[in-house]
Amino acid sequence: MAGETTWVDREGADRAGPGSSLRSLLGKRTADPLDKVGLVTAGDLLGWYPRAYLEAKLSTTQLREGEHLVVVAEVLRAAVAPIRSNPRKKLLRATVTDGTTEIDLTFFSHWGPAKDLTPGTLAVFSGKAGTFNGRWQLSHPDYQVIQDSVRHQQILPVYRAVDKLTSWQIGTAMGIVLDAVGDLEDPVPDELLRRHGLCDRTTAIRLIHQPGAWGDLETARARLRYDEALVLQTALVQRRLTAAADEGTARPGRPGGLLDAFDAALPFPLTEGQRIVGEELAHDLASPIPMHRLLQGDVGSGKTVVALRAMLQVVDSGGQAALLAPTEVLAAQHDRSIRAIMGPLAEAGLLGGADDATRVVLLTGSMSTDARRRALSEAASGQAGIVIGTHALIQEAVQLADLGLVVVDEQHRFGVEQRDALRAKAARPPHVLVMTATPIPRSVAMTVFGDMETAVLRELPAGRSPITTHVVRQGDGTWMARMWQVVADAVAAGRQAYVVCGRIGDSDSPSGDETEDGFVEVGPSAGAGAASGPDGPDGAGGPGGIDDPGGTDDDATPRPPAVSLLQAYDLLLHATPQLQGVRFALLHGRLSGEEKDATMRRFAAGEIDVLVATTVIEVGVDVPNATVMVVLDADRFGISQLHQLRGRVGRGQHAGTCFLATPVDPSGEPEGQPVAWQRLQAVAGTTDGFALAEQDLELRGEGDVLGASQSGRRRRIRMLRLANPRDVELIAEARDDAQALLSDDVALTAHPRLATWLADTLDDESAAYLERG
Repeated sequence: MAGETTWVDREGADRAGPGSSLRSLLGKRTADPLDKVGLVTAGDLLGWYPRAYLEAKLSTTQLREGEHLVVVAEVLRAAVAPIRSNPRKKLLRATVTDGTTEIDLTFFSHWGPAKDLTPGTLAVFSGKAGTFNGRWQLSHPDYQVIQDSVRHQQILPVYRAVDKLTSWQIGTAMGIVLDAVGDLEDPVPDELLRRHGLCDRTTAIRLIHQPGAWGDLETARARLRYDEALVLQTALVQRRLTAAADEGTARPGRPGGLLDAFDAALPFPLTEGQRIVGEELAHDLASPIPMHRLLQGDVGSGKTVVALRAMLQVVDSGGQAALLAPTEVLAAQHDRSIRAIMGPLAEAGLLGGADDATRVVLLTGSMSTDARRRALSEAASGQAGIVIGTHALIQEAVQLADLGLVVVDEQHRFGVEQRDALRAKAARPPHVLVMTATPIPRSVAMTVFGDMETAVLRELPAGRSPITTHVVRQGDGTWMARMWQVVADAVAAGRQAYVVCGRIGDSDSPSGDETEDGFVEVGPSAGAGAASGPDGPDGAGGPGGIDDPGGTDDDATPRPPAVSLLQAYDLLLHATPQLQGVRFALLHGRLSGEEKDATMRRFAAGEIDVLVATTVIEVGVDVPNATVMVVLDADRFGISQLHQLRGRVGRGQHAGTCFLATPVDPSGEPEGQPVAWQRLQAVAGTTDGFALAEQDLELRGEGDVLGASQSGRRRRIRMLRLANPRDVELIAEARDDAQALLSDDVALTAHPRLATWLADTLDDESAAYLERG
């Protein structure tokens, strides 16, 4: 048991403020461990909300044989006695009570407990409940002694412990800081508090740390949830209004230009959604206020056609458009598909090119010197109206004649500096269109992309075939054999298939795939991660463990490495009888750009039957003849990522089939299916990407939408739950409040405390993370 922490008394503590140093308030011994997790000031510590709450009462109706028990109780008696089978060894027997129920404790290692658990000591005990001779007992439970200062509290906060400081020591420090700081300045205008029926900030902070009743917690949380919503929305609305003040260049297009010719040559009609979104983009581009839009759509919803039409409008206006893609595979795919759909309109100056054509050029890091020189020349001269590339577009050597539109595919793959470097290549702020193939719940879009206008494509174009999805036990030989037979049957019928693995070889990380653009995670995608803040349903708190992270997902348990790409390739080639004679090829991020492009071209041409790949094929790859997708160790992928992978099949006239193979055993969980199995079943249950995004948010939480500061401390959304309809409504209300505050006062000069609070809460790094999405 850790010793007591020595606290430093401080004269004039009533003059302390949120910016006061914890070292001056608490002393070096306590402040140093807190400093290691980024808690430096009094305000920092006050924002370290309890992760759970314990009620200092217990009833025998709460006890179940074999269940984990957490109880706050006082030691009635304790005695050391020899073990009968080995008298030289001793154990400690103790009895504790919460005032209504007695529980016997047994410790087989008695030295520490005998010193700590003397009669009259108050502590929290945690262990598996059992019975012996008709009495409840805990055998060698975990425990933490509670200081007398919190003995009177009926609801005890449990804090996430830090190095050398237990939850209860942090609680004592919290009490000292609360007393020292006293009343806090309230950054939220009084009229907003009255309108929403919220308490002042001082009351909220005190009640979240020292509640007298469960109702106090809801009072505090209601205020703190609103604070989080308001600070986010104020920052996002402020960024939007500031961006709108920059004068750009209107790109209205022209009648009879490239766009009209493109529309006339389209071999298929636009969907209603494509038409409506296209009109919205056309209106934005015709304004000198730079467009800043998020275009999200489900797999195969036709986002590329919508973006291409916007690019052609800019070209018709005398400008250029740049499309930034995260990988060379996707950039090359965009280049091929745009050239193919434009036809002669993309061949200006070439034999067979249309009279009013433009050029489309590709810029990637692995291009030959001659090809790169030609592409740079066409981009700089303005011959190329559309420039497609990876990070190579951002390099200083790349010059554009008149950049009017930046299209960013999969924004989350790029840093803010990278996108700013591309925008800086324009003489005046260009229009920006961000595309994502990952459907985003409305609540997340409002919170993370609130400074963007959002356009959504839900309708799928005609010609998309249905996809059926099956979850397969990876350890079940019979089911795996049937799965490989389906692949063999598809190949025999002239179709093609993908087999996806999460890592390349035995020596690399089991959780990712190295691409030419860096390390791409294969684990749960954006939005994944355990939600922070108090445990319990709807953040209501309640009994939990002692100083453990709490809320662990079954995915966090140790497990063997995932099947690698090379292992799967060898298995399919030499140990899968159903696939003998099938033409295989490998595709992964360590191949050169030429090798990847050549492999994709061969696969698209039907020269490869089964492509064994990593997640480089996740987005944008379009081979209509591919009808079967197999994902190995699918439990290691997030819902959205699996949905994107599945979207690579069923893109032609033949129906698609997707197999999600996993070693997870659902029958081994007596208390319910593992979260990983639930995710796979959710994917198998629907092909609606927006519905899956909502389920993913509900299962895994919103993660950390503010990122991590340089100190490593997470600036978390602690109280808001983006899967909760109540909080979604609150975010919308906070957005309206922010717009009203900022409409005539972008700098918040009339509300200096709110402006200061905003700057302190969202530093430049966190604000940039918000923009990155």
